[in-house]
Amino acid sequence: MVVGASAQDCKCENMKWASCTGPPCQCTIPLTRDVDQPIDCSKLVPKCFLMKVEMLRRSKGQDTRTVGKPEEGFVDNDGIYDPECESDGKFKAKQCNNTEECWCVNSAGVRRTEKEGPNINCDKLDQNKFAPMVGGQKLNFTNILVYYVDVEPPTFKMNRLAGGVIAAIVVVLLIVAAGLLLLVSSWPRPQSRWKWWHSD
Repeated sequence: MVVGASAQDCKCENMKWASCTGPPCQCTIPLTRDVDQPIDCSKLVPKCFLMKVEMLRRSKGQDTRTVGKPEEGFVDNDGIYDPECESDGKFKAKQCNNTEECWCVNSAGVRRTEKEGPNINCDKLDQNKFAPMVGGQKLNFTNILVYYVDVEPPTFKMNRLAGGVIAAIVVVLLIVAAGLLLLVSSWPRPQSRWKWWHSD
């Protein structure tokens, strides 16, 4: 009876998809079909691990929490990919989503470069913890809003848009030129007050 009560109490409040066993209570989440990651249920699950769980559940047709494009995404599939994670749950700087097309991400896993081949060079992510100090003493906060700030700004290029931008500029210039020609041709021509006739 006591064992049954202990097993029932063994659950992860911060992760509904975790599987827990005990005593002692130990919880894991499935990162792949073959790998279960132990987690500390007293803390939030790292975003990278959470995304991997979501992608696995999606591949199995199970429910996920992500619907549509996240607010920080640049295109529809940004933020919704199967990430590569460090052992502690941080995002690896280079992500490829199991393809030959790779890109660099920031510490929140959001794409910050163009998508290129597998040889793309991504700088190491800045993992320094935010620890403000005043007068040499560390400040303690009760409520913290976390903002992810990249050491390097995003490096998006306009290569793919160059052709379309040039075509749009040409079309606009042609429309302006046609409008000016039409305007000039519709102006009334000034008539001379004096008419000269030449008679024999």
